[in-house]
Amino acid sequence: MSEDLRTLIRRYALRNAVTHGGRAQPNSVIAAILGDRPDLRPRARELAELAKGIVDEVNSLGLERQRQELEALGEKVGEHRVREERPRLPPLPNAVEGRVVTRFAPNPDFVIHIGNARPAILSYEYARMYKGKMVLRFEDTDPRTKTPLREAYDLIKEDLRWLGIKWDEEYIQSQRMEVFYQVARDALSRGCAYVDLGGEESKKAIATSTPPSYRSMPPEWQLEQFDRMLSGYYGEGEAVVRVKTDLGHPNPSVRDWVAMRIIDTSKHPHPLTGSKYVVWPTYNFAVSVDDHLMGITHVLRGKEHQVNTEKQSYVYRCFGWEEPTFIHFGRLKLEGFIMSKSYIKKVMQDRPGEFMGLDDPRFGTIAGLRRRGILPESIWDAILDVGVKPTDAKLSWANLAAVNRKRLDPLADRLMFVETSGDKGVLLSLEQPECMTARLPLHPDRPERTREITVCPGEKVFISASDAARGSVRLMGLGNYDVDLGSGALRLTGTSLEEARKRSLQIVQWVPERSSVKVVVLEPKGLELVRHEGVAESALAGYPKGSRLQFMRFGFVIVDDDSIPRRLILTHE
Repeated sequence: MSEDLRTLIRRYALRNAVTHGGRAQPNSVIAAILGDRPDLRPRARELAELAKGIVDEVNSLGLERQRQELEALGEKVGEHRVREERPRLPPLPNAVEGRVVTRFAPNPDFVIHIGNARPAILSYEYARMYKGKMVLRFEDTDPRTKTPLREAYDLIKEDLRWLGIKWDEEYIQSQRMEVFYQVARDALSRGCAYVDLGGEESKKAIATSTPPSYRSMPPEWQLEQFDRMLSGYYGEGEAVVRVKTDLGHPNPSVRDWVAMRIIDTSKHPHPLTGSKYVVWPTYNFAVSVDDHLMGITHVLRGKEHQVNTEKQSYVYRCFGWEEPTFIHFGRLKLEGFIMSKSYIKKVMQDRPGEFMGLDDPRFGTIAGLRRRGILPESIWDAILDVGVKPTDAKLSWANLAAVNRKRLDPLADRLMFVETSGDKGVLLSLEQPECMTARLPLHPDRPERTREITVCPGEKVFISASDAARGSVRLMGLGNYDVDLGSGALRLTGTSLEEARKRSLQIVQWVPERSSVKVVVLEPKGLELVRHEGVAESALAGYPKGSRLQFMRFGFVIVDDDSIPRRLILTHE
């Protein structure tokens, strides 16, 4: 069998594994190969024999490593996300296959959190469903009150890639200022907008549905004043550009809303453009212009944006543009997640050195959830389960943990761990006639993958204090022992599993002192990190950073670094 064919089989095995949550099936792999390569049908039996070994090897890698290898082979991993188990989204109104264009438009003043993942995932999934495209647009035109973070642009893209979201076009609004200026000039020329120099007087007039005095000035005057704004003639608050709307609108915020304002960027520099620009578009103006120019056909966002939709419609009317289809979904109430940008910034500032960065596992940021060991597929499952319902919905940490547990269970290798914090663990000597070897499967569904642990008479092992208090236990995979806490001994009484069952002995974890790996497991609890110090079996040393495991009878963990003691983070029980 040539190496090229081995590579082919491995590629299909990786595809199948990633699509099915990390577990490839040999029959499915062979069927896919023969479907694409009918010339290999005469060698089907030979392929099947070889595929068994390759599939076993691929399945032993873990989902993250499988994704990495698939990407290294040039595959688009996002296309192989698990989809068959996901709830299907309802049809998209006014959608034409091949012509749907959605967008995800974060403000790069912070990293994204699980709440932001909802519009990102929905926009991407609908674009994929209709063979359209998705635009990633950074909305960063408020350097004063929502100052962008230079690093956030790349961090957001990193989070989206981890989620399996692939965008087709990318824009940064602060790089499009001349576009906004030209559209503003066009609106002033058409009489759809005006430069307002009235300050507080104009605000009072608009509040009483009275036209401000500058509203009726001719286009020539409006354009001249706009040029003065751009030249720095006016300072902050001295001039704004307003869109003409219905001054009798029942919502005062819709009446002649501000489209352009002056920001002193010598005091509030933009991280990308510095002090180059002083006139900046507001959110509603920039969004309206870019949604049209970028060909956005469908906008998916929360119902809190319904007033913004009303405001933006006036820009579309001004130019005779066709409006996108707006889908407003209900609010997603998030419980048990620390997500507030201002709150996270504040606690990190107030408690310097206590947090591990924006990816701290205590935070509900996408980076924090990734570091905690949440799978991207679990976030997809939770978001698509909520869907685009107009009614409000709730997502709690318990919900996400339950979804993640279901996906992690078939993937995570099982290892033994004994917590020794305080008096939770005891060290006992083995009293047995000879050396004994425990052969333990790394996962109950893959009994062929094992590790061996050999212990001899007189060696010491750790077990939990609560297990020792039982008096008699079965050390997993080894034998049945009576516990003598007075002499600190574990005395072998037999190796029969049937005997252990008859005596109702608890099967317990144990870790030999000689080969143990010191471990600290950090458990996120609100804003605290509870430390669980202990020891794990020697097999842990073979798992690199990012490996997801299950410490039996303790919980799912992820390896956070390769320090000594090894630091792991508790994902959930």
